[in-house]
Amino acid sequence: MLTTACGNSAAVQIEEGKVNVVTSFYPLYYMAKEIGGEHVNVVNLIPSGVEPHDWTPKSVDLQNVSKAQIMLYQGAGFEGWIEDFKNGLDNNSKVKLIEASKGVTLIEGTHAEEESGHGHEHGHEAGHNEESGHHHENEEGHSHEGGIDPHTWVSPKSAIVMAENVKQALIDADSSNKAYYEERHKQLHDKLVALDKQYADSIKQTSKKDIIVSHHAFGYLARDYGIHQHAIMGIAPNAEPRAQDILRLTKLVEEKQIKYIFFEELVSDTLAKTLASEANVETLVLNPLEGLTKEQEAAGENYLTLMERNLQHLLKALQ
Repeated sequence: MLTTACGNSAAVQIEEGKVNVVTSFYPLYYMAKEIGGEHVNVVNLIPSGVEPHDWTPKSVDLQNVSKAQIMLYQGAGFEGWIEDFKNGLDNNSKVKLIEASKGVTLIEGTHAEEESGHGHEHGHEAGHNEESGHHHENEEGHSHEGGIDPHTWVSPKSAIVMAENVKQALIDADSSNKAYYEERHKQLHDKLVALDKQYADSIKQTSKKDIIVSHHAFGYLARDYGIHQHAIMGIAPNAEPRAQDILRLTKLVEEKQIKYIFFEELVSDTLAKTLASEANVETLVLNPLEGLTKEQEAAGENYLTLMERNLQHLLKALQ
């Protein structure tokens, strides 16, 4: 039975005889496919090239999820729509909702600021940022409860925990293929452990530890590998920087002898370019891996290849 969706929602297809898994965004799609292999049909709710912060589910998404066995979502406040979504599911639906970030030590409120060395924070108190003296309400249109940073997947250490949760969800839904899922999970786990070691060993040897990013998405990477992130803007990936933000970061560039400012692919790079030209430095991509661009998808890029490229770019900036 095939169910297709219209509108800008990806066409969702439920396959009989397989474990149907719906994922809320790309990293979970990648993990479910890697671990589930041939026994699992994985559907990602967000089409490639779309920034998850800009996306909200339609009624057709609810219908499709109601027919699946598992829905994997990030949690930690990333999907602002999840509670309404749960309430809207078909009453007869057997779908299990699994929070993939469970078990990761989350960065919240004040810790997040200390970790990244400044006061821009997700859901920061009443949305007031003392450091640059301006208000930012939660422009992303979803609240990160209690100022929790939801971007756990950007650190290999957290990805290891998340992959374990995905494996467990598949085994719970389809115990007859337990050995198969465990074997495939082991392969992914080993790759993530190797990636974690690569990050830890190589970042340890860099002389610089400060990075400037366009949006506050790298807190877990910063915490787990001893880097300080400074975000041009707090939470909104597409807001305009204020004069005082530019000034503060230009000073930081001089002070810390920063050579590169990072921008993201799914968000406009105007911010980073403005600051880079003011501070006379270059820009580089640091991918928050919330989704693939259509080009990346066509080129066969995936979570691991992009994480490896992130590391190369980080090392270049931290030399």
